[in-house]
Amino acid sequence: MALLSALSVLPLGLMFFCSGFVVNLLQVCSLVLLPFSRGLFRAVNMSLFELASSQLVWMVEWWAGVEVRIYADEETRKHFGKEHALIISNHRSDIDWLVGWIFASRVGCLDGTRAIMKKSSKFLPVIGWGMWFTEYIFLERKWEKDENTLKIGFQRWKNFPRVLWVALFVEGTRFTEAKLKAAQEYAASAGLPVPRNVLVPRTKGFVCAVDNLRSFIPAVYDVTFALSKYKPAPTMTRILNRQSSVVHMHVRRVPMNELPTEEEELTEWCREVFVRKDDLLDKHKAENTFGEELYVPLTRSYKPLMIVIMWASLLTIAVVSLLARLLKSASGIAWFSGVLVSVTALMQVAILATQSERSTPAKRVNKGTHRN
Repeated sequence: MALLSALSVLPLGLMFFCSGFVVNLLQVCSLVLLPFSRGLFRAVNMSLFELASSQLVWMVEWWAGVEVRIYADEETRKHFGKEHALIISNHRSDIDWLVGWIFASRVGCLDGTRAIMKKSSKFLPVIGWGMWFTEYIFLERKWEKDENTLKIGFQRWKNFPRVLWVALFVEGTRFTEAKLKAAQEYAASAGLPVPRNVLVPRTKGFVCAVDNLRSFIPAVYDVTFALSKYKPAPTMTRILNRQSSVVHMHVRRVPMNELPTEEEELTEWCREVFVRKDDLLDKHKAENTFGEELYVPLTRSYKPLMIVIMWASLLTIAVVSLLARLLKSASGIAWFSGVLVSVTALMQVAILATQSERSTPAKRVNKGTHRN
């Protein structure tokens, strides 16, 4: 990030990390509740984490003006925000997870979103730590260890007190052209359908999820992300610089009781879903839409805006009061400068963590045009 760009968004970083560390500290304090009531501990941490995650939703929708267009049929849309769901998706851009949060925020269940993440994510300040306290599942990408981790995590979500959305990026990594080429070579050698717009799904985690969640989650949401061909792909750097993008999101609801129960049949079902996604993305490439008759005009939520206004007001009062004292001495000026440098460094770490070029794929063992 260029120096001028970094300085222009420094107040955002200061607000996010200062408020986020307050949230994390309160989450640590909430551990005293755990021996007495897991339900109360869970409810407190869900509310606390939303105070941090809503800032990122605000940054994408309100600050950068990223347009998220959601497409679904009538039967699918009437269930939004009213039921538990397992969400399986392709992984198209650096901020697909944030687009998912935006979708959840619009239908009122941001606090109940959970995801399967790589283990390194939980070490990220604020967001990673907050995810750990709110029972996200973190994997090492070693199936002999991850299988048990998944089963324990899934069982922990039984009797979840609010609408639960579990996000699973079945491809296991973010899409790049280099990864697509590798996926095509693997599919050809394994006798699988050769993908054009997605990667080959990694089905073990999906099968494990369905086996363990089908008793209390009634539906699978088959989500397909696509990017408008008239706008650059969204990245955290573009968002911080207030550069807009357009993301299209197609959602198809499949009742859980319609999925097969046998492992081999579930594996084949998952692969067929990604063949369907491939065809859908071919159509999107040609028309730049998933079909305007399916467009769902969900308006952005004002809750993230109100949370940001609250944090900005509190931080402004604190900073003005603190600066009045610190700027009276050289040591105070040095201390405050150190805080700004630290925040800038943390912002850079957060940006690098989202970049698809730096993500690594999990190891695989071989056995009419619309202008938005």
